[in-house]
Amino acid sequence: MLVFNHSILEKALNALLLGKCCDINAGSQFAEILGVLICPLWLCVGMFRERTSMFNQHNLEEILDRARAAFIGMAIGDALGASVEFLTASEIAEKYGTFRNIVGGGWLRLKPGQVTDDTEMALCIARAILQNQTWSVEAIAENFAAWLKSRPVDCGDTCRKGIRAYIINRQLVAPPNEWDAGNGAAMRILPAVLFSLPDGELLKKYVIEQAHITHNNPVSDAACLCLGQLLHMALCGAEKSRLLRHVDILVSRIPAFNYVPYHGLASGYVVDTIQTVFHWFFRGRSFEECLVGTVNQGGDADTTGAICGMLAGAYYGMAAIPQRWLKKMDVKVIAEIDTITKLLLAYRSFCKFIKA
Repeated sequence: MLVFNHSILEKALNALLLGKCCDINAGSQFAEILGVLICPLWLCVGMFRERTSMFNQHNLEEILDRARAAFIGMAIGDALGASVEFLTASEIAEKYGTFRNIVGGGWLRLKPGQVTDDTEMALCIARAILQNQTWSVEAIAENFAAWLKSRPVDCGDTCRKGIRAYIINRQLVAPPNEWDAGNGAAMRILPAVLFSLPDGELLKKYVIEQAHITHNNPVSDAACLCLGQLLHMALCGAEKSRLLRHVDILVSRIPAFNYVPYHGLASGYVVDTIQTVFHWFFRGRSFEECLVGTVNQGGDADTTGAICGMLAGAYYGMAAIPQRWLKKMDVKVIAEIDTITKLLLAYRSFCKFIKA
């Protein structure tokens, strides 16, 4: 199997996907690699465009913009919400009025713009895909294990338990457990969503397999799958009315997810998390309004913020993300997200042609 430097591969994919081949320097290493790969790259671009057209008539550049906004939105929601994690809504109101700035602090004593386990675990999944040039549950579990050994700033109990089971017993599927209905699997699904776009069957496979490393619970599974499907639709330009109809299907199957009337619970229980995200996402009229409303509920605010951020980002796009938030984020994290997002969208088709 050929292995390519990600920075050069990103340039090649970007040039071809967005029609910028005129930017190529004929004498560069990039031009040499592109010359070898030009035919398969064009084939994979054609396949990607054909698959995308199954969902909508939006151009690929718009989908890339929405995908980037979803990943960056997740990181912003994580960093914003972490400052008020475990506070109640009334405690937040008393201390801040309406909390709306990335300031760090919180119980984890974070730097402004620092992300937590929500974003870090999603990046573990994305790196595993790119490192192996395919979907690999083992590679994801290995990255989770290395991450946990690095002593991250935070890790949920169920995630920690599942990762430790992999480290000790090489266990890739946690035993079914009615108590493992936390939000730790849902918070990290975005790389699986992007890598499967727009294939619904692959989405189901990827989302559930990554979830079951730590969370093997039907309620968690239902939340992950519904969220993944909503993200696929939003990335391809679906209106909120279409997304709302899909949520109604989830609620009809599992009434516990009903968020009307909203009871104000924002705990780590995945039902509370999803209810909070849906309430503020469908009520909000902008990326900022959705996210501010969500994190001001308090509770598990870094995760509700991360999930709302990815969904609102996919729906509203990069232009809707406030610059004051973007400027506060860790530059290295945002740079990696930019690179990873493009590669995840293109890699599945591309890799069919670069494997021996």
